[in-house]
Amino acid sequence: MDQHAPVSLVRKAAWRHSSELASLPEVNRSIAVRPGSVWRRAAAFLGPGYLVAVGYMDPGNWATSIAGGSKYGYALLSVALISNIMAIILQSLCARLAVATGRDLAQACRDAYPKPVSWGLWFLAELAICATDLAEVIGTAIGLNLLFDVPLEIGVVITALDVFLILYLQNLGFRWVEAFIITLLGVIAVCFGIQIAMADPDWAGVITGFAPTTEIVTNPDMLYLALGILGATVMPHNLYLHSGIVQTRAYGDTLPERREALRFATLDSTIALMFALTINASLLILAAAAFHHTGRTEIAELGEAHTLLQPILGSAIAPMLFGLSLLCCGLNSTVTATMAGQIVMEGFINFKMQPWLRRLITRGIAIVPAAAVTIAYGEGGTAKLLILSQVVLSLQLPFAVIPLVTMTASKAKMGELVTPRWLTVIAGTIAAVIVALNLKLLVDFVLG
Repeated sequence: MDQHAPVSLVRKAAWRHSSELASLPEVNRSIAVRPGSVWRRAAAFLGPGYLVAVGYMDPGNWATSIAGGSKYGYALLSVALISNIMAIILQSLCARLAVATGRDLAQACRDAYPKPVSWGLWFLAELAICATDLAEVIGTAIGLNLLFDVPLEIGVVITALDVFLILYLQNLGFRWVEAFIITLLGVIAVCFGIQIAMADPDWAGVITGFAPTTEIVTNPDMLYLALGILGATVMPHNLYLHSGIVQTRAYGDTLPERREALRFATLDSTIALMFALTINASLLILAAAAFHHTGRTEIAELGEAHTLLQPILGSAIAPMLFGLSLLCCGLNSTVTATMAGQIVMEGFINFKMQPWLRRLITRGIAIVPAAAVTIAYGEGGTAKLLILSQVVLSLQLPFAVIPLVTMTASKAKMGELVTPRWLTVIAGTIAAVIVALNLKLLVDFVLG
């Protein structure tokens, strides 16, 4: 096959349907990749990875990292590192699928599987989007409560207004969406940098914590928290999201252009996910330095952690920074979940809905249980609802990871950009580990 042949002429017979409906059509190929230096072309691909990184810093990750740090100090930093490496590899496959086929993961599933299977996968993906949104509703409401003393039940309702923010950003252009996300990520990084400086952690212990120990496996309680960190790392909606937003770049259709696009897109997501690791590790380090080393090993809830930061660190600014970073995290997740929902609906069932309408429906589904539980059971109830949302995500994860790994390993579907055999073996092993860990988490949840 001529390496300069456009992708539309390559592997056409390998797919059951055409890919005429572009992923996120209103922004598809909207960001030009202008000729120039390598740095200039690479800069054009900067952005999607940071939207993906947002999903690795959701309130579920926060709660798990705080619990792990307060109970076991720096020991679980190695788990955060290993889970991040897994995420980097799976997200690189998402970029590969998008660049090689011109399809997002949802479109690829619709093309590859019979209609009953693809509709079943669509239902499970929508369930994951709702569970993700539920965690964002709770996280944003807690952030509003911590910062402005807004009652949780009112904060839950206020989160519905974010639809107007998303609408405004999308009308400005996709680069504005990315700029908004990166700005809030910068705020989160600054907040944690200040808090860690105030906590003054044991840096020798931090470095040692990145080395795995056998105690993680032999200690049942530590193993459970480790499974929680691993099991909640790769979010199903992130796989759909990344394979869609990579295609906002107008990188061309020839094989050399697509090879370069894949290289830059993978670099972008790898750097962004290392940033996500920094934030998650910061959470764990902060919890270890502020709580574990002061004997408060039982801290596991976000509100509780916020309340204790001031007396332990000796400054009123510490809990404010914690609340601000949590609020920024919730706002960021709101934007990315909306786009993931659009990709899932349009890709699986070829149905287009206005983003604002879809957002209101999805957010409404999340607000009702969150508001009901908050009113009935208070903050303790929202903590349990947060755990439930993570279990739902865990249950859905195999139905996104397995199709991704198998399709990117197919020469017929991927052509010259098929995943190398060695990478497929690694990705398959990661998929098996994640599936096994998530099934264990589910069993543990059912058995109490």
